[in-house]
Amino acid sequence: MSRVMIVTGGSRGIGAAVARLAGAKGYDVAVNYAQARDRAEAVAAEIERAGRRAVAIQADMGREDDILRMLDVVDSELGPVTAIVNNAAIDYETLIPDMDLAKLERVFAVNVFGLFVIAREAVKRMSTRLGGKGGAIVNVGSISARYGGLPSDVVYASSKGAVDSFTKGLAHEYAEHGIRVNCVRPGLIATEMWERSIGIEAATALGRTGSMLKRIGRPEEVAAMCLWLCSEEASYVTAAIYDVDGGRGNRPA
Repeated sequence: MSRVMIVTGGSRGIGAAVARLAGAKGYDVAVNYAQARDRAEAVAAEIERAGRRAVAIQADMGREDDILRMLDVVDSELGPVTAIVNNAAIDYETLIPDMDLAKLERVFAVNVFGLFVIAREAVKRMSTRLGGKGGAIVNVGSISARYGGLPSDVVYASSKGAVDSFTKGLAHEYAEHGIRVNCVRPGLIATEMWERSIGIEAATALGRTGSMLKRIGRPEEVAAMCLWLCSEEASYVTAAIYDVDGGRGNRPA
């Protein structure tokens, strides 16, 4: 049976690294994107050159109809999904007195509600009690859920705290259906997200002072954990949360 993985937010950063590694490890890959079509198609083309099938699919993870369409395309073009890495996420930096409710709702729509919709559809396809073959779901959270995030980033951190709880609850609910659910919480990782906030240079400097390993992480290091959790090597692992943060969340006081 072919292995099929969906990677949300797969056009860049951690998502692109996950998609590439999945292809290298023998998965056929659905590379989801919201806007960066050219970049998602480039990732898919790279996977195909390595000998696996890949398709770039536009879908907004904050919209139920888009998610349903994405799953239908995967069903028809790649086959039954066996692994999902929920990586897509957006940020909204604000002090709470300045918060716009619509922007708060948008963050939770993409970062939290979309995961519920994907999980609902994944269970229908993966559950051994519903005729599926089982599968693995990995939610990409954030180390910010542990400490509330950087100043003005409480909205994003709170949404990622919800991802932690969702991971554990979903894992418990569907363990007997052959579905394993885990979470990976990146710390400071060299991605474009920082360019829209404090800047990559400032993030790199923060990595040198804020992590035990004295550096910022690479997307490929997060991808390696995601792919391990989807593999048979992790067949006895579910409801777990793994920090990939250079020890940032465990520094002695």
